Amino acid sequence: MRGKRVVSLIIGALMAGTLLAGCASGAPASGGAAAAPAASSGGDKVVKIGVFEPQSGDNGAGGKQEILGMQYANVQTPTVEIGGETYTVQLEYADNASSNDKAPSAAQTLISNGVSLVLGSYGSGVSIAASDTFLNAGMPAIGVTCTNPQVTAGCDVYFRICFLDPFQGTVLANYAKSIGATKAYCLAKQGDDYSGGLCNYFIEAFGKDNCIYEQFPEGTSDYSTYVTNAQNQGCDVFFSPVSTEAAAQIIAKAAAQNIGMPILAGDTWDSNVILDAAKGTDVEICVTTFYQEGADEAFDSGIKEWINSDATAKANNGGNDELAAVTAMGYDAYYVALEALKAAGSTDPQKVLEVLPDLTYTGVTGAIAFDEIGDAKRDSAVVKKCDTETGKWDFVSVAKAE
Repeated sequence: MRGKRVVSLIIGALMAGTLLAGCASGAPASGGAAAAPAASSGGDKVVKIGVFEPQSGDNGAGGKQEILGMQYANVQTPTVEIGGETYTVQLEYADNASSNDKAPSAAQTLISNGVSLVLGSYGSGVSIAASDTFLNAGMPAIGVTCTNPQVTAGCDVYFRICFLDPFQGTVLANYAKSIGATKAYCLAKQGDDYSGGLCNYFIEAFGKDNCIYEQFPEGTSDYSTYVTNAQNQGCDVFFSPVSTEAAAQIIAKAAAQNIGMPILAGDTWDSNVILDAAKGTDVEICVTTFYQEGADEAFDSGIKEWINSDATAKANNGGNDELAAVTAMGYDAYYVALEALKAAGSTDPQKVLEVLPDLTYTGVTGAIAFDEIGDAKRDSAVVKKCDTETGKWDFVSVAKAE
């Protein structure tokens, strides 16, 4: 048996013992995740999928865009066949507020509300912070774009459909070298697992002696000093894979100070927030991400039509219909969840957990399968550049780590 499956069976045995003990005492078992089928107002059976995403805080904009993909998929496919019966799929939301401190309580809310599995989160830090909560409950979680290796490495119920930061950092370092860069300035946020981790992987691939690394504290709003430092150090690229909120402010300072070097970032910068901040400037921005608009025209046209028909969806997408890769990933994650429920033939989280290691699915972002750790077997990333005149992303290449 594969590692995840062995552990999931052990968890199942432990949970069964806990449930029996709880029944014997006449009190409900604490931390158990068994989900009984709910019924809709019309009497139909309902299965709940948890949405563990930031809808506020630094990563609120990205979380909302990731949720949009799940919501569109739910509109397209609102039911699923489980064990020969039709269930209505209900998305159950919990805002982790982009906060590692609030993430465990948001995770527990979903567990208490009887979900069968969880999708999310945008943001590796909150995913890591909630992992023990999911693990203790035996609740399967499928990460959508949380790329830090620690999300799955220390948690046997966490899987994910995205590539990882060691790979993404290498792709970005290779790109920097390909455009002639020999010295890089790297900027992360203090205490942020995602930006700090990705900077470290970039530095490892680019060469430690060739990098200047700094971190800014929580609450920073003026990034002019960091831009000046990069310029004074004679750097050729400015690498800062931080939140979109910080990114917009960095871009503004880079434009005002005529930064004079390309800015590189990871998947978090694939956002309308970045496009809006960069439009009309001379700042060159290049990112790695999961999907390029145009790769699946049926999906692109369908979700754009839906976004434009729904005022709330459009507002959550930044006020336009420009597609972010995280939205496509959220869409695929929903269908991976449906495949897991069908394969399990049950709404019981433990049954769902048992089938995840061998699950496969081909979505709009490509083929999805899991390795022995629960990470997706992804070996490529989309590289794209911001067109500051049109405010859109231009495709550069599909890259693989060497």
